[in-house]
Amino acid sequence: MTITVRQGSTVMFTGDSITDCQRLASEDGLGFGFPLRVAGAWGLRHPDRPVTWLNTGIGGHKVMDLEARWQTDVLDARPDVVTILVGVNDMGWHTLDPQGYVIPVEEFEAGYDRLLAPLAEAGTELILIEPFLLPVHGVIEAGAALIAEKERKEWRTGLDPKIQAVRELAREYGAHLIAADDMFAELAAKTGPEYWAADGVHPTPAGHAALAQAWLRLVA
Repeated sequence: MTITVRQGSTVMFTGDSITDCQRLASEDGLGFGFPLRVAGAWGLRHPDRPVTWLNTGIGGHKVMDLEARWQTDVLDARPDVVTILVGVNDMGWHTLDPQGYVIPVEEFEAGYDRLLAPLAEAGTELILIEPFLLPVHGVIEAGAALIAEKERKEWRTGLDPKIQAVRELAREYGAHLIAADDMFAELAAKTGPEYWAADGVHPTPAGHAALAQAWLRLVA
């Protein structure tokens, strides 16, 4: 089934830096990533069906950070459609905690569930984008740190259970799922992973275009 976006609907994107994508520096507040590409393609296809587009992503945020601002940044806007992409920071991509604390999957899933419950109760259409990680080669920068390829491979042990949790929550809530990790793995097999996300996490323009295209396939 597809989601029907009606004239006058409010469509919100929220999550971490992949959604944020410098939204506060952008003129329309949508940033420079896939939310902007979705809004642009929609406007081109449906000039007779104007929609309010909102982006409340914040770089570095985990599920618990979204939960702390959920009422003011999401629920108070009463959106008709909400797209959530979160989880890569919960696996330990950002080691802001001096101990490099990785959120346990049970804690991640419980927090994510608390985000979805009030939206589902309000009848909001839900689109969940699973977190993803591309196996780029060599050493990359993550904030002030240099992360080796071997260390990045270990992130998978923290990320894979969270991807499964998002898939299970999508089934439980009847939400639409964008299987981004599988999508990028398939795309990377043809071109190499750096083409889609130079650091394995943050999409290139082509990567954002792929996310936007996957989103647009879900709506009518």
